[in-house]
Amino acid sequence: MDYISLFVRSIFVDNMVFAYYLGMCSFLAVSKNVKTSLGLGLAVTFILTCTLPINYMLENYVFKEGALAWLDPKYANLNLSFLSFIIFIAVIASFTQLVEMIVERFSPTLYNSLGIFLPLIAVNCAILGGSLFMQQREFINAGMATIYGFGSGIGWLLAIVGMAAIREKLQFSNVPKPLRGLGIAFIITALMGMAFLSFSGVKL
Repeated sequence: MDYISLFVRSIFVDNMVFAYYLGMCSFLAVSKNVKTSLGLGLAVTFILTCTLPINYMLENYVFKEGALAWLDPKYANLNLSFLSFIIFIAVIASFTQLVEMIVERFSPTLYNSLGIFLPLIAVNCAILGGSLFMQQREFINAGMATIYGFGSGIGWLLAIVGMAAIREKLQFSNVPKPLRGLGIAFIITALMGMAFLSFSGVKL
């Protein structure tokens, strides 16, 4: 039940976009087309799912004070936590490069549609936010970190695909000229965020 609760909570209650407004640059820029948004959302989900358990193990077996005691008792007081931030980014960047090569190889159309936003996943604050939240919440094992990463990715995927679907429909709506484009996108994001706040009162 703990895993199911964590999974559901990471999607709806602690949604990266609507609860913390992380990853907004690519969220607003790419959410004009459902197919492109789905591709980016899957890439973000894959990277979050893969990087969180790796960063969890690095945090708990290398960086934290006393984490290296398994290597030798003389390292029990060693604290390398000052390195965690840059190493987290390095791990994320490595997986981003892997995803970029895979997408370019198997889906050139999607690769061209995403443009600069695919390599920019490496500095997407939603991805790094997942690792920092994992660090803050001190999960008891790598399995919980993996579930949290997967759920956070699914939450981001649902947010950007839902936004893209709404924006595609808005193309056929009579939106006031001053609000067209990013204006109406900001309003919809705020309304969707308010809707997601209703999940915060649900006990999981």
